[in-house]
Amino acid sequence: MRRIISLAALLLLLLAGWVAAGPWIAIDGIRKAVAANNSAALERHVDFPLLRRNLKARADDALARRAGTEFASSALGGLVLRGASGLASGAIDAMATPAGVGALLEGRSLWHRASGGGIRADDAHAHAPPADPLASPEWRYESASRFTATIEPAAGAAVTLVFARQGLRWRLTDIAPAPAGEAR
Repeated sequence: MRRIISLAALLLLLLAGWVAAGPWIAIDGIRKAVAANNSAALERHVDFPLLRRNLKARADDALARRAGTEFASSALGGLVLRGASGLASGAIDAMATPAGVGALLEGRSLWHRASGGGIRADDAHAHAPPADPLASPEWRYESASRFTATIEPAAGAAVTLVFARQGLRWRLTDIAPAPAGEAR
């Protein structure tokens, strides 16, 4: 009987350790998937439908706040906000893809490539490998099912990656601007 209790306690401890290590497993999986340009592997660690919903909600909120209540309550203002929301939604749909998330995490952009940014001096045809912003994120558990990692991509401001526990595994569910106090 004592052996069964000890074995059950050990298994429970191992399971808790696996769940607690989950965010780092997800970050490492995302890093490897981005480096290998493997969208199928990236989809295992990123909940793209939820990521799109969260990004669209944040964009709609930002548009409404910038417009103000007076502008948004007018008929023309409501029409303009709906149009702007549709444009933002299209951009988010393009960004919240394996290629878009990979580009963000590598600090790449179309302008960076088109302008010759990242070209190595010794070989004009080869691009320098991008920096790995996931190498040393500022992280914290916000709850038993929410983990955040603040990174600073090579091209852009610091962002916070939000991971949510879904069962026993963790997946990226949101990308938000880093709070002012957390930017490096």
